[in-house]
Amino acid sequence: MASAKTGEAGSETEEGSLDKRFWFLLVGSIGVVFGDIGTSPLYAFREAVRAASGGSPANTEAVFGVLSLIFWALILIVTLKYVIVLLRADNKGEGGTFALMALGQSVAKRSSPLLLGLGIAGASFFYGDAVITPAISVLSAVEGLSLASPMLEPWIVPIALIIIITLFSVQSHGTERVAQFFGPITVIWFIAMAVGGLLHIFDNPAVFAALNPWYGIKFMATHGLLGLTVLGLVFLAVTGAEALYTDLGHFGRKPIQAGWLGFVFPALMLNYLGQGALVLNDAAALENPFYLLYPEWALVPMVVLATAATVVASQAVITGAFSLARQAVQLGLLPRFAIRHTSEAMAGQIYLPRVNWLLMIATVFAVITFKSSSNLAGAYGVSVTAALIIDSLMAFFVIWKYWRWPLWKVAALLAPLLFIEQTFFTANIMKLFEGAWFPLLIAAVLSTVMLTWVKGTGILTKLTRRNEADLDWLVRKLESKPPTRVPGTAIFLSADVNYAPTALMHNLKHNRVLHERNLILSIRTQETPRVPRHERVEIDRSNETFVRIIASYGFMETPSIPKILDSCRRKDLNIDIGSTSFFLSRRSLRPTTRSEMPRWQERLFIWLARTAEDATTYFKIPTDRVVEVGTQVAV
Repeated sequence: MASAKTGEAGSETEEGSLDKRFWFLLVGSIGVVFGDIGTSPLYAFREAVRAASGGSPANTEAVFGVLSLIFWALILIVTLKYVIVLLRADNKGEGGTFALMALGQSVAKRSSPLLLGLGIAGASFFYGDAVITPAISVLSAVEGLSLASPMLEPWIVPIALIIIITLFSVQSHGTERVAQFFGPITVIWFIAMAVGGLLHIFDNPAVFAALNPWYGIKFMATHGLLGLTVLGLVFLAVTGAEALYTDLGHFGRKPIQAGWLGFVFPALMLNYLGQGALVLNDAAALENPFYLLYPEWALVPMVVLATAATVVASQAVITGAFSLARQAVQLGLLPRFAIRHTSEAMAGQIYLPRVNWLLMIATVFAVITFKSSSNLAGAYGVSVTAALIIDSLMAFFVIWKYWRWPLWKVAALLAPLLFIEQTFFTANIMKLFEGAWFPLLIAAVLSTVMLTWVKGTGILTKLTRRNEADLDWLVRKLESKPPTRVPGTAIFLSADVNYAPTALMHNLKHNRVLHERNLILSIRTQETPRVPRHERVEIDRSNETFVRIIASYGFMETPSIPKILDSCRRKDLNIDIGSTSFFLSRRSLRPTTRSEMPRWQERLFIWLARTAEDATTYFKIPTDRVVEVGTQVAV
């Protein structure tokens, strides 16, 4: 009996621990995952109804049409596509553009180049979102100060700039300490939004009728071009939807689903319905319906809370930008960047100085150029709608090939969603000269950079291979004419362990010596987010002259030579790093008239290669153990 009771008690303790972890992840997901979409009520309803009213006072047709479109956009795109479908399309527990791309490539080999192009485009548009989100969110929050005192209006842009610059300036300290406050702040924010809506929702209870899809369809059908314009602004309510999938690996599917369905979605709709009822009751409230939901005494506290919520939303996007850049580097889409880990406990908490400052410059430029959240609204939707369409296209391959759904069933699910998303994209692209050019410019620049790097590294690999010999041939050659052997261990980094790297060939050619022990090390990125530690290293000792080592990393991991050597020790290959020399090839690139790339692309690739992080620093190799062999390559 005692043992049975002990077992029951242990089971209860385990269940309690799991429950506690679930609630911890649930609150954390509310703070990070829903930060972006949670700040949309600050501006989405206002901008859409202004456009729908066509400069006239807000009317029932405009309010009902906008509310209906917002509600069904949240149902179809966020709830159906992301919460119900895409959260199941995880790549070893991870989500996001590159995770979906890698999952698709693993099962659709023939379509791999297409998926690569979609992944590059999706990542490029994400950075447009990463620039505009902090700008529009912080501006819309600070604009509430003009309601408290019209004299503060000239100070809105300077205050927003101070907040944004401060936010980017503290990134190097890491988000570990700040992150623990994200969840509670955002929970309070959503509760405050729901309460604000409830305070006014019964001013005009007829507003609940707007949940009928007929009002949205009717508005679109009877307003032609204006309907498309309004639809583009309605989409502001959906921005941040992709974060539900991107942050899958941090919180898991069930906490995100529970957070959206049980808390976030109801709070958002209560607020939107409250804004609708308020405007129907008082058309003048359209000036700023979000802040006018609250009594005058609560205005300043709500501005402070809104500013905190927008900082949280911005932080989540910035952190995502760091993670996406690291994944791009690992997948060979960008040159190596300096990566600093800001937490000993959380491997995912990283800081990329170059990415951080480029994002800050672009965000400051956006604030100075557009000056208000209303002006930025025209720029916001393009990057997000494009990213949604790209996710749907990549999801097609995953659902069809990986989940093995019949083609008709995949089409039945995704074709209507793609039609809706393309309609949203068309509506947003109409605002090309009102601001949509900005995210398109960002996406075009980043796509060009990534495509240039992929093409250039492919050409460089082909040219380098000409100077490398087959390793088995080299072994036979050395056996017939042995070189002088010197004490110690030499490690040669190579893209392929079956070929003798350039550094080895130059060492033999010019120094005419070979170390007692020689290791050919290749670091490879797999199509999975992370590689288990016991699968990290493969060692081939079949050759006495050269030991071949393949170290595998996921696209969400950063390689480390000291950790690779630790893994080798666990497999009985002891390497004393203090008596080991690392031979690296340093290639000096120069232009040539016979290049396979256009002149401008050739020069861009050479510049990118020169700005890449040094291999010694990136792979954490002790600097006093490195021997660099320089070669000139004409690309």
